[in-house]
Amino acid sequence: MLRINDVYSNQDSKYRILSLLPEQVVWIDIDRTSALPELIPIKELVNLIEEGVCYITDDPYQSLLLQAPEEGSTAQLKRDESYELIKPIVSHPLYYLPEERAKFINEIIDAKRSTKQTLYRLLRRYWQRGQAPNALLPNYKNSGAKGKKRIAKDKQLGRPRVYKKGTTAIINEDIERLFSIIINKYLLNDSKYTIVYAYRKFKAMYRSLNPEVREENFPSIWQFKYFYNKHFTSVEKLKARHNKISYNKDIRQLRSTVNTQVLGPGSRYEIDATIADIYLVSDSDRQSVVGRPVIYFVTDVFSRMVAGFYIGFENPSYATSIQALEMAVADKQSYCKKYGINITADDWPCIGLPDAILADRGELLGHQIETLEKSFSVRVENTPPYRGDLKPIVERYFKTMQAKFKPFTPGVVTGVKEKKKGGNDYRLDAALTISDFKKIIINSILMHNNAHQLSHYDRDSDMPADLPLVPIELWNWGLQHRTGRPRTVSAKDLYIALLPRKKATLSDLGIKLFGNYYICSEIREQGWLHRKNTIHRPKSLEVGYDPLDADTIYIFYEQNSLNYWKAHLSDRSREFKGCSFWEVWQAPYVRIVVTP
Repeated sequence: MLRINDVYSNQDSKYRILSLLPEQVVWIDIDRTSALPELIPIKELVNLIEEGVCYITDDPYQSLLLQAPEEGSTAQLKRDESYELIKPIVSHPLYYLPEERAKFINEIIDAKRSTKQTLYRLLRRYWQRGQAPNALLPNYKNSGAKGKKRIAKDKQLGRPRVYKKGTTAIINEDIERLFSIIINKYLLNDSKYTIVYAYRKFKAMYRSLNPEVREENFPSIWQFKYFYNKHFTSVEKLKARHNKISYNKDIRQLRSTVNTQVLGPGSRYEIDATIADIYLVSDSDRQSVVGRPVIYFVTDVFSRMVAGFYIGFENPSYATSIQALEMAVADKQSYCKKYGINITADDWPCIGLPDAILADRGELLGHQIETLEKSFSVRVENTPPYRGDLKPIVERYFKTMQAKFKPFTPGVVTGVKEKKKGGNDYRLDAALTISDFKKIIINSILMHNNAHQLSHYDRDSDMPADLPLVPIELWNWGLQHRTGRPRTVSAKDLYIALLPRKKATLSDLGIKLFGNYYICSEIREQGWLHRKNTIHRPKSLEVGYDPLDADTIYIFYEQNSLNYWKAHLSDRSREFKGCSFWEVWQAPYVRIVVTP
């Protein structure tokens, strides 16, 4: 069962089988530089194998035989030339006999085609490396002393100067140490200093240490650049010259895509907020500019559908994010109808809770949002600070949405706000109210959901080739062929469960929250408002409140429960009827000012 070209280890030497004769084997030592083919009886080789002295081993030249040199390259030409030279010898059936080899070798030498040393070198290489033409490929990879440092003794290395006087300096260990000091101080950090600036700092240091050396004999900037590029790779420079936040967000390698992390529609929603690049005016007084609104978007990762949004003037916070979540899980028909836009359920079918919600740490992080996980079985995921790239879908839609209304709306933010000669302040051009702006955003979302072509969407293998890459089409296809269908839930119950909460005190006048008093029928039935010391009532209760509506609060009378009583503003606090809590907190005589 012996095979040609198999390699055997025999007494700390490796041999390759070249030919199989009736009673003998021709093999050659592949490690010895002066080796030639030898004969060994088959019986003797079998005995060595049975005794465990000789055994088959891996071929160290297997990878060399699989190389494919470029067509017409120097390596290919040398390989073919060398093989044609030794082909008469290696193809002869008695090549292993010295006297037969000598005849062919002498003929080649007499014809002055090669030398004896070259012929034996090529023959050994051919036999020792696997008896294939690729065994004769030149070892160019071993040329050039890669990784070894060249030492300059009497003169500098490299191209001499042409246009400048002087000879520059020989780069020794002392100069390399100065190079390292300057590079670490000015180039390997996020200060964004240039190589030219760093080299000027090096010259100042070198001049101070070597005042007798003329400037034309200083180490040149090319020597400085060569040292910098030689000792630091491009990746090391990138990491060192950018802070960790910038590197992770804009430069790091992308390992995957968001579509590999979702199973279908509703698997994961992304939520985020931004300040719109437009100034709005007051609904009641169009002459009054009220500022730039904050926009929240809730998007589905799988289909790129916009599931919900919220527009207001409050800063991004937990209290405002639940406004967007409420709309994302509710039916959109009634909301759009308030703004004169009639749609059907099929035009905006995103209704229900997703499996997971991805948000910033500052908005959906805390004990309040745990209600989503414990009561509604929604997984809440938070991104690290300054990592907007981890919410790519919603972040990209901010740019897409604003690009749609900017060319057509007045009061859009431009590059500068200074009033130049003949110019005007773009803030004074504001003409849209928040209601007008909401209509624009609703229509923008409907156009995106129902008509926008996702040119960079990466399909999964089971998606049909003729499936239109439109959010509504991906949503409908995912509901039929994938898991992750959003779960139906009462939008009102979800909204109340997620409202900001606070401890409110209880007295004869009712529940007191932020200086306002609230009363409900359940409190009266409990008898907690009677003015008698014998009445036992709790000192405080946990209540939920809507920052946009100071008329109503929700009393959670049972611990760790979502059961609630609905309380309304009492007559004692009638001053704030129809107001929001934002207006309550602005009252000068309200001592407790709390921002949700």
